[in-house]
Amino acid sequence: MRTLTRRGALGLGAGAVAAAGLAGCGTPTESDGPSRTRGSGGEGTSSPKPTARPIGDGSTSFTGKQPHQPGKPEPLEPGQTPPQFVVFSWDGAGEVGNGLFPRFLELAKEHDAHMTFFLSGLYLLPESKKRLYDPPNNRRGASDIGYLTDEHVKATLTNVRSAWLDGHEIGTHFNGHFCSGSGTVANWTPQQWRSEIDQAKSFVKEWRTNTGWRDLPSLPFDYDKELVGGRTPCLLGQDNLLPTARELGWRYDASSPGGRQVWPQKRAGIWDLPLQAIPFPGRGFEVLSMDYNMLANQSINSTNAPAHNYPAWREQSAGSYIAGFKRAYETNRAPFFVGNHFEQWNGGIYMDAVEEALKHIGREKEKGADIRLVSFRQFVDWLDVQKPEVLEQLRTLDVGQQPAGGWKSFLKGTPTASSTASSTASANAA
Repeated sequence: MRTLTRRGALGLGAGAVAAAGLAGCGTPTESDGPSRTRGSGGEGTSSPKPTARPIGDGSTSFTGKQPHQPGKPEPLEPGQTPPQFVVFSWDGAGEVGNGLFPRFLELAKEHDAHMTFFLSGLYLLPESKKRLYDPPNNRRGASDIGYLTDEHVKATLTNVRSAWLDGHEIGTHFNGHFCSGSGTVANWTPQQWRSEIDQAKSFVKEWRTNTGWRDLPSLPFDYDKELVGGRTPCLLGQDNLLPTARELGWRYDASSPGGRQVWPQKRAGIWDLPLQAIPFPGRGFEVLSMDYNMLANQSINSTNAPAHNYPAWREQSAGSYIAGFKRAYETNRAPFFVGNHFEQWNGGIYMDAVEEALKHIGREKEKGADIRLVSFRQFVDWLDVQKPEVLEQLRTLDVGQQPAGGWKSFLKGTPTASSTASSTASANAA
C-alpha cells in the first residue's frame, strides 16, 4: 500500500494534540448501485436508479433530489429536549485498496447513519496530469499527500458516487495538504484559498476530461451546489479561509483547532463546527475527537508502534469517543463531532475504535433515544430553522452542564438569567 500521509500537530492543553488532516484508503469495488435499503431515517426503503442529466463534460450530473435524506427539520418547541446530533466525518476520502471506505459505508447503512466525506480534489486527478495543479506558494504539481494510482482514482470515484447515493455529504479537504514550510496553508490569503477551492472543484467536475475515461458513470451530483463546507489540512488557515467561504456561499467550516463540547456559533457568517476536546480514559487531559490525536498521544506520532500496545490503545480510543458522546447526551446535548482518516495506523486500531463507538451510539439510538447520526450539512439544516434565542440559550450550557430544572423548564418561554445551567454533570438530561 502507498503511504499518503503527512502529519502535523497543534497544541491543545497539557498533553493533548490537535490533528492533521491526512489521506484515506479503502478497497476498490465495482458496485455503483444507487438503490439502497434504509431504515426509518431515510425517505423510503429504496430509490429508483436516477436519470442523469450531464453537467459539463459529464464528470458530474444532475440526478434530482439526493436519496435517503431526513425529514424536514423542525424548530424546537418550548420545553422540548434537543436531539443528540452526532457527526462522523472523513478527511481525504480516498480509496486506496484496504477496504475502509466501503467498510464504513456498510456500517452506516446498518445504523441508518449519514456522514460527511471531505474529498481531496487531487484524489480524482491522475498523477500523469499533476501539472494541472498550481498550488499557492508551492511548485506546480506539488502535493504533500501524493497522487493516487489510476486504479485507486477509479475506486475513489466509485465509492464517492455510492456515498452520495446513500445520503452522505461530499465536502472538501482541498488538494495538496501543505502543513509546513513556506507553502503552508496557514499562510494562504483569502485569494489563494479561492484558487485552491476553484481547483479542488475543477478536479471533481472535470475528472472525465483529465483522465480520458468514458466507461465509468458520472458522479450523481452538481458539485457547485453540493459543496457547502470543508476541513482544512492540519486544521490550519481558517481565519483567511472564512471570508472566501462566505463569498462562495458555504454554510459551515469544520477547521477550528481545539473546540469544546458546547453548542456552536457562527464565525464570519459561517457555522463554526470544530473537532472537540473529549475525555481520554486513564489520562489527566482531554484529547481532540480525531483518530490521529489518539495516535499522537499514544505512540508519539508513530504509525507503527509495537503491536503489544494495540489492544489497550484500541480500548482507550473507543472509550474516549464513547465518553465524549455520553457526556454530551447526558448533559447539555451539544452536538458530537468525530474526525477520521481511512488509515491503518498501529494495526488499524483506530478504525476498530471508531467502529465500536458508532455501533455503541447506534445501539442507543435503536433503543428509542433521540440520537441523529447526520452529516454536517444535515446538522446545519437543523440549526438554520431554530430560533436565535433558543440557540443562544443552549450556548449558555457549558461542557458537561445540565439545564437547571431539566429541559422542560430550560427552553420554556423567554430565557432568563436564572434558568441557565446547573453544575451537575452526571445525571441524565432526558
